[in-house]
Amino acid sequence: MSDKIEKSEDAWKAELTPEQYHVLRDKGTERAWSGVYNDFKGDGNFYCAGCGAALFDAGTKFDSGSGWPSFYDMVNPEAVKEISDASHGMVRTEVVCAKCDGHLGHVFPDGPNPTGLRYCINSLSIVHEGDKE
Repeated sequence: MSDKIEKSEDAWKAELTPEQYHVLRDKGTERAWSGVYNDFKGDGNFYCAGCGAALFDAGTKFDSGSGWPSFYDMVNPEAVKEISDASHGMVRTEVVCAKCDGHLGHVFPDGPNPTGLRYCINSLSIVHEGDKE
């Protein structure tokens, strides 16, 4: 992504809530079923809570039963980066915002058609266009 955002950790801490900072910058995870967007059923786009980059269209959101908002595709192929994650005794694929490197969640190969992917995303890492300030 051409307009990469880089900030000091102090700048991120000043801009994000402590919960958002934990997820986006420390690669934390919110508790299952606790996120504001898990049961969201509306239309529109979801943006990175850290930098405002467009990430997911609500039209690709589905109920995965996982307890986190799940999408089967991203807004565009350059919206997120995939990184191998061997933490917590398992191998997964982490997804981060391509613009600011904020941790979003993980992608799994068990989603619906047409992609077969499940982007399992923390609500704290995204904001719906209707909730943007």
